[in-house]
Parts: sequence; C-alpha cells; structure tokens
Amino acid sequence: MNRCFRLFAWSFVFLLLACSRAPLPDTSASQSIGILVFGDSGYHLDYPDQDDFDDLFTDEGYRQHEWDDWVEDKRPQDEFEARPQSISPVTGKTVLATGLPQISAAMKHFCANIARCDFGVMLGDNIYPSGATFGADGIDDAQRFKDMFTDPFGSLVSDPDSYLTYVTLGNHDWETSRAGGFAQIEFLQEAQGFYIDGPYYTVKPPAFNGDIELFIIDTSMMLASTTVHVDYLNDDGSEATTDEIDWPDYNVEPLTDADRAQPQWLEAALQASTAKWKLVVAHHPIWSSSGSKFEQAKVLREMLLPALCRYADAYIVGHDHTLEIHSDSCERALGKATAEPLVQIVSGAAAKQRPTHTTFMQHQDRKYPEHKTIMAEGLLWGFAHLTLNGDVAEVTMMKVPDDGSSDITVSHVYQFPRRSHLTH
Repeated sequence: MNRCFRLFAWSFVFLLLACSRAPLPDTSASQSIGILVFGDSGYHLDYPDQDDFDDLFTDEGYRQHEWDDWVEDKRPQDEFEARPQSISPVTGKTVLATGLPQISAAMKHFCANIARCDFGVMLGDNIYPSGATFGADGIDDAQRFKDMFTDPFGSLVSDPDSYLTYVTLGNHDWETSRAGGFAQIEFLQEAQGFYIDGPYYTVKPPAFNGDIELFIIDTSMMLASTTVHVDYLNDDGSEATTDEIDWPDYNVEPLTDADRAQPQWLEAALQASTAKWKLVVAHHPIWSSSGSKFEQAKVLREMLLPALCRYADAYIVGHDHTLEIHSDSCERALGKATAEPLVQIVSGAAAKQRPTHTTFMQHQDRKYPEHKTIMAEGLLWGFAHLTLNGDVAEVTMMKVPDDGSSDITVSHVYQFPRRSHLTH
C-alpha cells in the first residue's frame, strides 16, 4: 500500500468513526496536539523471568499452562484463546511472545506517516521482570537500558530534539530494589528523548505555552503505603471478599513525609495549576477489566478520585496489558455527579498480552453504577494516541497484529471534552 493510499484510508476510517458520535464543540480554529501513549513495554526475551527457568515448556505444555491459568482465573471457558508464543533465546523453550519490536516499529511509522506526535507518555513497567539489577542477574544495566529504552524508543520521531517521552515507573521497575528504581530514573534523566524528574513530579511540555500540564505520580509507592487485599473472584466472575493481604513485592514504600503525602501533593498541584489541560499519568488503573487488579483499583479510587474528579481532565495508566477506556461519573467520590465524567485511558499492551474478563466486567458495571466501560480489548498488542484540539480530546486505540508485522489498525476512537475548567 503506497503512502498516499494509506493516509486516505486512515482519514476515511477516522471519518466513519467520528460520524457515530454526538457533536462536540467546534475546534477548527485551534492547534491540534498529538500525544503518544504506551505502557508495560519492558518485556524483552533476552531477560527471562525465574518462571522461564522453572517452567521449561514445550509448545503443548505452554498451551496447557495457558488453559490452566484461564480456568483458574474463572474466565468463560468457551472464550479461551492462548496468548502468542515464542522461543526463548535463553532457555530454548516456549515462552510468551513479546510485542516490543512491533510496537516500536509501529509507533515510529505512525508518527512519521499517519498522525502528529508532539510528545509521549510511558506508563511504567518499563523493565521486566524486575527493573535494574546492578548486574545481579549477570547482565549490565547499561545493556538493559539500551535494549529497553534507547533502541526501541529513543528515536520515535525523526527530530528527537523536539520530542520527549515523559516517564513514570511501575511495580516491576521497583521489584529488585529501591536503588534499582532510582538507577532507572537517573539513566532517563540523562538519556536523549526522555524526561523524568523523580518518582512523582509535574511538568509542562515546553512547546505549548503552559497549556498542558502532566502530573506524574507513583501509584506503586501509594499502594505500598496502605493495605491492599488479594483479588479473588466468585465462580460467576463477581468480586469475592477476603481478609488476605496482598503484600507488595516491590521496594518503594514511602520513606519521607513528602512520599506519604503524595495524594495530598497531587490534589494541591492540580488545584494550583494554571494549565488548560491537566493530565494525570500513573501506572495503576482505578478501573480495569482483567478481573485481577480490582483490589488495587479500589484503594486508588479512595486515594485519588476526589482530586481527579475536581481538577483533572483525564487519568492515563497502564498495568493491565490491554487497551481500555472507562469513565466515572464522580458521584460516589464527590456525593454528586460532575457535569462531565472523568475519563480513564488504559494503554498497557506494548509488550505483553492479557485477556479481559467478560463476566467480571458485567458484574463490575452492575455493582458500580458510577462506572462505565467505554471499550476494553485484550489479547492484543497496541498503543494509544491522544489528540488535544481546543476543548476536545480524542483518544484512538491502535492495535498491531500478532504475525510479527508492524501494520496498524484502529480498534476504537473516542472523544471527550475538557473538564478541568468546570466548577465541581
């Protein structure tokens, strides 16, 4: 397909999807800003997990393991689909395939030929399985950083001097040690094309006259500061209650008063911001569809939703290896619904795949009337693109096929209005 035809095809797809939505305010006179959104990208086959040595699967054994996990997770058995597989270059056995090379190539093509990419956000779990190790696994971190950051994402656009990827960390980035998390931060502070200013920070991308402010938070640190219970589902896919505690296996518990006050810091920073668009970027979602993250989400809703509902335009996260869009009316968080719901974007499908849990999703939507699942798609590799145009945002979910190619198709397009100017 030549370039002109491809651009025409994309324009036609976007037009068809846009026609199905209710009219929104006219933004034709405003400058459009494009943001690349991707997360959970750090799964590289040269860096095996301990499970890869414990479970030396043949192709048949891998598929059986996938089936056993599916049944254990209480997913509808008639929906079973094994995730794509590959051969580990380290063990020579069958392992879960990674989409990292395809996602890197697809995003570079996308930004060069299809849509504007002014900056990006990287949503954590940037290094699997356990973050930087200082050589404890026999691999120098300099090579790890090259494989996870510089090679795939260091030149996402043709003019890297004008593009930055703003980074947050996820639970896997902190897993080996607290020092390992900070080693990643220190590398990214010096690396071309990336920006990070500690585990949590605010930043206004310099090209937009202060109209956009990113509020980067460390939800792993927040979760390590409180009690989170283990996720269990009833046989019908609904939430089960338990007193069993899910002790964190990462090393980022708050050590200072400032760390412990991160939710209050976020609310104060949002309230004081003069930016037109206020985007909160983190790793863990407050709503998800996999059926295995809902206890973390409950805790974070208590911590974050009042501030998000009052002051933020969107909450952008990874953690679930899916593409999802959710909204929250804010009625439970604030006592009454806001004029516009809070939108959450989940884009965590940049390397690993995870299925959604259809029966869990149905129960979740019934149990929490303030919540709406706008779209949720699993068992795919993909990324998101967010366009800000006047007072309207448009998020486009992109998926990349499992066949090793970097072809891109549109999974979903959704528009929502800016909400941080509203009085709540």
